[in-house]
Amino acid sequence: MGGVLVVGEALVDILVRADGAETEHPGGSPLNVAIGLSRLGRDTHLLTRIGQDERGHSVLSHLASSGVRLVEGSVLPVTTATAAATLAPDGSATYEFDLHWELGEAQLPTAPLAVHTGSIAAVLEPGAPAVEKILHDHRDQATISNDPNARPLLMGDASSARERIESLVAVSDLVKVSDEDAAWLSPGESPEELAIRWLGLGPSVVVLTNGAAGMLGLCRAGRVEVPAERVTVSDTVGAGDSAMAALLDGLWQYDLLGGSAREALTSVSTQVLEHVVRHAARAAAITVSRPGADPPTRAELGLPGGEATGDVVAGIGVRG
Repeated sequence: MGGVLVVGEALVDILVRADGAETEHPGGSPLNVAIGLSRLGRDTHLLTRIGQDERGHSVLSHLASSGVRLVEGSVLPVTTATAAATLAPDGSATYEFDLHWELGEAQLPTAPLAVHTGSIAAVLEPGAPAVEKILHDHRDQATISNDPNARPLLMGDASSARERIESLVAVSDLVKVSDEDAAWLSPGESPEELAIRWLGLGPSVVVLTNGAAGMLGLCRAGRVEVPAERVTVSDTVGAGDSAMAALLDGLWQYDLLGGSAREALTSVSTQVLEHVVRHAARAAAITVSRPGADPPTRAELGLPGGEATGDVVAGIGVRG
C-alpha cells in the first residue's frame, strides 16, 4: 500500500446553525482526516462502519469525490451514524450523537506507512478493542498516530476515557491533542503539562492545539510554538482534523513515516517540527474559513503537485 490506513467512525453531521437552519454533511473525525490526506495527494484507505441507507450513500459519494479508498467490509446493513452539531454565533460547535461503533470483517490493506485513529472509535465499545488490536498489529511497520478528539457525551467518565486513550498514546508515534480535550481528560494539570507528560509515554511528537494561542509542538529535541493568525471564521468544524492530516502529510514530506523511519522521527529536529506544525496551521486556517469540514487541497496550500492559487490564508487558532 505505502499510504495511510485510517480507522474510525464515518457519520453524517447535521449542522444546526445559530439561526436554526439545518444542513447535512458527511463527517466524523477519522473520515475528515482521511479526506484531508487524500486531498493532499496521499494514498488513503478508510476502515469504518457505514449503513446501506441514503445517508450512507452520501458518505460514500463524499469519500469517492476526494479519492479516499474504502476498506472492503466497511459498508454494513445498519443505520448510518449521525452527529447533530449545534453552532454558536462564534462558530464553535456542541454535539449530540446517534452512533453504534463496531467493525465488521475486513481485509486490511498491506504495508501502510502510517495507521491513524482517534476520537470515538478508539474509546467506544464494542469496537474500541478491535481498533487497538489493529494499532498493535501494525506497530512494527507503520507510524501510529492518534487524535483523542474527545466527545464527552459518548466517552462517559473522563478518568476511564483517559486510561484507554493513554494506553493508545503509549503505542503512538504522533499525537495531536486540543487544549479543550486536555482540560476534560485531565483537569488537574494544564494542557501543556499533559502534552509534556504524554511525550514521556512514548510518542516522538506531541502537538497541542491551543485556540487563539496557536499550536505547540513537542519532540525529544525541544519545543516549537506557532502563533495563530487571524482569519474570518465561518465555523470551526473539522479544523483539528485538517491539522491532523497536514501533520501526517508534513512528516511524509520529510520521509518520516513508516516503521523504518521510527528512529529518524524520534530524533526529529525542532526546525523540521516547526515546518510541519506551520503546515498544519495553514491547513486548519483554510478549513475554518469556509463552512463545515472542508479540508484544503495541495493546490490551495500552494504545494508541489498542485497548481499555485495565489496567497494562502495562514494559521488559525485550532481546537478540533
